[in-house]
Amino acid sequence: MKVRVETRDVGRLRSELLAVMIPKIDSEKRRLANRLQGVDRILGGQLRQVIESGDFRGNAGETLLLFPNGESETRRVLLLGVGADAELEAETLRRAAGSAVSQARSKGVANPSLLLHATRRLPTADAAQACSEGAVLASYRSDGWKTKREQNGDEVEALSLLVDGGDTRKARAAASRGAIIAEGQNLARQLSNEPPNDLTPAAIAREAQRMAKEVGLRCKVMNVAELKRRKMGALLAVGQGSANTPRVAVLDYQPKSGRRNPPTVCVVGKGITFDSGGISLKPGGGMQDMKHDMSGAATVVGLMRAVAQLRPAVRVIGVVAAAENLPDGNAYRPGDILTSMSGLTIEIQNTDAEGRLILADALHMVNSDYEPDAIIDLATLTGACVVALGSWATGLFSNRDALVRSIRSAGEHTGERVWPMPVWDAHRDHMRSQIADLKNVGGRDAGSSTAAAFLSRFVGDTAWAHLDIAGTAWTSKAQPHQPYGATGVGVRLLAEVLDGWPRGGIS
Repeated sequence: MKVRVETRDVGRLRSELLAVMIPKIDSEKRRLANRLQGVDRILGGQLRQVIESGDFRGNAGETLLLFPNGESETRRVLLLGVGADAELEAETLRRAAGSAVSQARSKGVANPSLLLHATRRLPTADAAQACSEGAVLASYRSDGWKTKREQNGDEVEALSLLVDGGDTRKARAAASRGAIIAEGQNLARQLSNEPPNDLTPAAIAREAQRMAKEVGLRCKVMNVAELKRRKMGALLAVGQGSANTPRVAVLDYQPKSGRRNPPTVCVVGKGITFDSGGISLKPGGGMQDMKHDMSGAATVVGLMRAVAQLRPAVRVIGVVAAAENLPDGNAYRPGDILTSMSGLTIEIQNTDAEGRLILADALHMVNSDYEPDAIIDLATLTGACVVALGSWATGLFSNRDALVRSIRSAGEHTGERVWPMPVWDAHRDHMRSQIADLKNVGGRDAGSSTAAAFLSRFVGDTAWAHLDIAGTAWTSKAQPHQPYGATGVGVRLLAEVLDGWPRGGIS
């Protein structure tokens, strides 16, 4: 879906649907803002009436559909409440823009218009980016496998974003940026929503290659022979119980700036395309959602698509570490001892703690091959993180305070919030095995911290952040800009982190 920024007078607008963002109405004054006079004329005074009567209050999430009287060339006006200006957040605008697109689709409107609302707290460019993101995110649908797809009207082709102030050039650039990021997030959603019989490790590697060719990235895919040559014993063990063999795809973005030796940031995604738990079999209830256990890898693919178009001033290496965890006669077992690529040995106490094993080899690989300034990994790693943070925030574990600050700030700006969690020496000590260097589980207590402590053993002294997205990678609660299923979490977050990467680096 395209997003266009325009400055046309709403009074002369020809549109099947005009959506108007309206802030919370003062309950005492109930006055019509000057910027809405043109909309009121289109409606023949109806807007003033519903505001003065209190029938529309401008509360966040409130909507009201009105129909102009007379000779207006605008057929419908959708009022979208966005709440008090003093509390306005970008996420509120994303949801409002998503509502506009959803309403347009349900009415069969292919080219709706949206009158932007900006404030000092959220100026025109920021508001334009948020609305563009929300609109494009709302254009994604997760019901593509139905033989008779539910049709709620036609698909929305383009949104005209109407601005009445601020720097239009900056607003256009911001809206374009928002669309690029949201398209990357939609790709991540689509990959995560794919059924596991279609999206095998080899298939997600092919998708990474296809995307790389589309946007001009370099991509290398490692098959089993290459993984064996590189002695990635932990990753190979996880996948040996499946007929669908593991893959690792490496995506490489090189900035074309005049800066010599730009910082290198490696982003690694857990790609368990289906997780049965292996020999340590999971309970049957909810196991169908384990197709989303590759959400970290999906985010890497979507992020790299956005990176190729946004062109940040840092080199970005995206890694998809993919395997399928199934039980058969070749599956790895509790009690096995694996030798990782780093040389560290790992005692297997539970085969359902497999994500940390494939990440162990992937993290060591990027640290050795690229000597990066920082490594960030994303993984649906632990149920413990869901217990701790629910679906409201991603768990953040890191060995650098500056990296924590950067990611937290980006989370607040993008609406993909994170919360810092501890990785202490006590957690690392707890992951020592009595018969090998490490064990792959640490018990129920502090499960997400001990899992992160395990990973920390494979990054050395390199700046590193681990994002546990187990609670944020998919949802059963639909929002205007978020359908049931995968969320693509992390694309907006890390696009913001990479764009604002400090010139002095992360120390």
